[in-house]
Amino acid sequence: MQRVVTVDDVIALAEETHVKFVRLQITDILGALKNVAITVEELERALAGRVLFDSAIIEGHIRGRARDILLQPDPSTFEIFPWRPRDGAVARLICEARNPDGTPFEACSRLVLRRAAAALREAGLELTVGAEIEFFLLHGDGQGQPKLETHDRAGYCDLSPVDLGENARRDMVLTLEEMGIEVMSSHHEEAPGQHEIGLKDDTVVAIADKIATFKFVVRTVAQRHGLHASFMPKPLPGRSGSGLTLKLSLWRETENLFTVQDGKLSTAARHFMGGLIRHSGALTALTNPLVNSYKRMVPGQLSPYLAAWSRDNRSTMLRVPTQPDESVRLLLRSPDPAANPYLALAAIVAAGLDGIEGQIEPEPFINDEVVGETDSPALRTRLKKDGLPRNLQNALQALEGDELISGVLGEEVVQRYLRHKENEWSEFESEIHTWEIEKYLANY
Repeated sequence: MQRVVTVDDVIALAEETHVKFVRLQITDILGALKNVAITVEELERALAGRVLFDSAIIEGHIRGRARDILLQPDPSTFEIFPWRPRDGAVARLICEARNPDGTPFEACSRLVLRRAAAALREAGLELTVGAEIEFFLLHGDGQGQPKLETHDRAGYCDLSPVDLGENARRDMVLTLEEMGIEVMSSHHEEAPGQHEIGLKDDTVVAIADKIATFKFVVRTVAQRHGLHASFMPKPLPGRSGSGLTLKLSLWRETENLFTVQDGKLSTAARHFMGGLIRHSGALTALTNPLVNSYKRMVPGQLSPYLAAWSRDNRSTMLRVPTQPDESVRLLLRSPDPAANPYLALAAIVAAGLDGIEGQIEPEPFINDEVVGETDSPALRTRLKKDGLPRNLQNALQALEGDELISGVLGEEVVQRYLRHKENEWSEFESEIHTWEIEKYLANY
């Protein structure tokens, strides 16, 4: 769980560990981690929230007229980068953004999540989340750009020498743990060059911080091994894509409300899932934020494409795995690692709370039914009735029309996010793709 650390603790630790530089990190609205580096002499001023910067750092683009913001570090996020020299060490602090008058900056993703978590706590509830994050290790071109050439040809849970990424993955795990991120497991995934690392459950704000840090650490360690780590959801045609499975547990004090007794899910578990399914369209715009995200979410890929739940069917966005005891964790399998973890988790919290307060039953349940992998009438009917958005444009339309999720994110975030993503979709639509050339050029 999130540590309680004071400003004085941070200053003392920085002096004790010979920190010279501190990176003030913040996640922009698209999910990219940004930073401003200061010297340790400026640390006390930074911790007091007096570092002024340009709002473009979190709005995702530089405009002609940008606003001033203050970077407010969270002392509990102070960590030293293990890969940097110990003499003149480099540390980081995760920040939130505030206006110069001290009020919250409405486009700050971390503040959006903290508001959503506070609303859950007001209902006497706490959501904890674990994460299984997939990524690819690729070779580079020698000029700093990745190639579509995987680091190995291994498959699911293979060992070395087939799994050539084992040493890199080991260093990633050790580095994450040195930075206070507890790792549950790691293994080679199904596709060549694809890997998965699982993070231990934590509160929603803490796990969002850890997911953002995870991507930064994995890319850094991969680079030190001469590789490029990609969190693109579907980089290789005909191969599995990368997902971000979130393992959800809901607590009232020390009681896990997600349980199963006599084969029946608890009311809290059912209703939380009901809220996620009802708001699945808007959620998808945040959990699957790229044009490329929807190449992964198609039939036959072992990835979810249905707004439904199951115990064993991998085509559903939610799954309730069998547990050896009465407690369960709901697996939300539809997100991918390109998502902004703060905005995605804020929407998940809001949708789940709406399900509980509105007593929403999670229809439909799809378990033994196997939906065909071809374009059959049955599959078309199922997709029309229960399918997740088929592309980014559909998902953005769902977000724009979902008053609850839009209200939780706030108008500033929604309008900026929609503008960025609608531009991305328009750019995609105007491009001529290789598939089109190969399919049509000689025949028409």
